[in-house]
Amino acid sequence: MIRHIVFFTAKPENLDDVRAGLSLLTANPHAQLLEIGSNVKTDQWGTEIDLVVYGEFEDEAALAAYKAHPIYQQSIDVVKPIREMRIAADYDVGTAVTTPLR
Repeated sequence: MIRHIVFFTAKPENLDDVRAGLSLLTANPHAQLLEIGSNVKTDQWGTEIDLVVYGEFEDEAALAAYKAHPIYQQSIDVVKPIREMRIAADYDVGTAVTTPLR
């Protein structure tokens, strides 16, 4: 499984439009799970991130199909001109270090 996490910042006047543009991604059929969330900004060292996209994909091919889907480009067309920062990370759950639940 691949986890895809993307962080966004936006000016306050653009925040609702960025959220709406990112929400288009939830109609993309290639994700097993896709969430768009607002940062609650409770971290003591950094609260600059406004929005988070979190997705789970069966494998790299599913993530590639997600990015190739027209809805992905539609979201980019809405969001890119009005967002500030974008930082993305993808990782394979099979290679992640985990802590067992207690």
